[in-house]
Amino acid sequence: MQWHAHVTVATIVEHEGRFLFVEELKGGRLVLNQPAGHLEARESLQQAAVRETLEETGCEVELTAVTGIYLYTAPSNGVTYQRICFTAELIRHYPERALDTDISGIRWLTYDELLAERQQLRSELVLRCLDDYRAGARYSLSLLHEPM
Repeated sequence: MQWHAHVTVATIVEHEGRFLFVEELKGGRLVLNQPAGHLEARESLQQAAVRETLEETGCEVELTAVTGIYLYTAPSNGVTYQRICFTAELIRHYPERALDTDISGIRWLTYDELLAERQQLRSELVLRCLDDYRAGARYSLSLLHEPM
């Protein structure tokens, strides 16, 4: 079997001092994550981030920067993920939109509220991405190129 990393995207959305998170059921427990998901065939990283954010939260966003690129091997299954995390601005929320079936709901949390629930984080990448964002990590979207 050939090894490969799973390419995923995540989006940090800050609005009025709160951050957008999804609550989802994984491994029989509710966990918190940024809106995130897998890159699909013939899709750019930017398209994937906007799509996943809309599907998981009902929020339309505009990407403004790359926050970071991360490698993470999940201790639960040994799978390695490459996560490209974006910063985005909220354009519009569609509360009537049906969310992905594995999403229980969305939560807007302050940083301190998230820290109080850190045992519910899907992985340590959630906090790592947010900490990098809060430290000012912003890289130009031109760093990424469309698929050829």
